[in-house]
Formats: sequence, C-alpha cells, structure tokens
Amino acid sequence: MFLADMRNMLDSIQGIMQGIGDTDRERIAAAARQSGNRMERATPASIRAKTPQSFRDIGGSTHMMFEELAVRAETDEMDSLARDTAKLMYQCMGCHATFRVY
Repeated sequence: MFLADMRNMLDSIQGIMQGIGDTDRERIAAAARQSGNRMERATPASIRAKTPQSFRDIGGSTHMMFEELAVRAETDEMDSLARDTAKLMYQCMGCHATFRVY
C-alpha cells in the first residue's frame, strides 16, 4: 500500500509539473487533489496504527500541501506553483530519507 501511495504522489507531482509547463490550471488542481486529503483518509486504520507518529505528521502535512496547491492552482502565478511543488518534493525527500518499508 505504501508503494502504491508513493507512486500516486509521484504521478501527482508529474501532473502538476506538466500542468505548470502547459499553463493548465485544471490539470494542476486535478493532479494535486489525487494525493490530497482523500488519499490520506483512504488509509486503513490498521495501517495508521502501525506507523510512527512522526511518519503520520510528515504524511499529513504533505497531503495538506497537495490540497492547498489544488486550491491555489486557480489563481496563483505558475512560478509560485512551481516553487510550492518544489517544497512538496522536499517533503517527499525528507520522508524517504527518514523512513524505510521492509
């Protein structure tokens, strides 16, 4: 499940970047929502119970960043959206540097 979620997040990042490149606000918003709070809420309680709080903290804030990006895609400048996407990637890298799934 973790690997599928990570692939979906990577797919979201790619869609966001493609949307920024094409100045396609709808694509940016749709790609960001794909990894937003809906993804977090879909995580079964049994999985959440097995993850450390620090993992849930990073995950929760990352999903929220996707949600915020989806909303801001309607009005913000593309360079601002690109910077925020870089911040999202930083979150992803921080999680990968800290946690491993075995």
